[in-house]
Amino acid sequence: MSEEQNVTTMDVDTAFLKSKRGILKAAEMGTLFVAFVCFSVASTPKYITATALEFVITLLLLVLYVLKLNKRLTFFFWPLIDVFNSVFAAVYFLVLSLLALTTYTRTGTLVGGIVAILTVGLLCVDLYMLFKNITFNKRRSGTQNQEQQ
Repeated sequence: MSEEQNVTTMDVDTAFLKSKRGILKAAEMGTLFVAFVCFSVASTPKYITATALEFVITLLLLVLYVLKLNKRLTFFFWPLIDVFNSVFAAVYFLVLSLLALTTYTRTGTLVGGIVAILTVGLLCVDLYMLFKNITFNKRRSGTQNQEQQ
């Protein structure tokens, strides 16, 4: 009568949400949402689309790290994908915000451009933190060197 069920549990990493990177991702999402609202009020579709897309990408990366899916989906090097996202998003939003600031006709576009510049700053900080954590060609510790010899 006792049947065993194959239950898969999902680990939730609440420590990531409290870490510097987790807070930074949440701040990025906050500024992206504010920029989205500002661009929506100003009715500028090209800016709305860009901010909504980056919001979704950042949300998916946050969910990936919080649910520890990066440990299960090992066919990608997730920190490097996050670095590429930060680089391309920072460059794209820098251009987008400068366009919004120089060609604004409504106040919503101006405020959205200013908030997008704040997003660029957060993306650059995220890029720096990620790049600092990714170590290529780092010297191995003494115990690993002894095992290889």
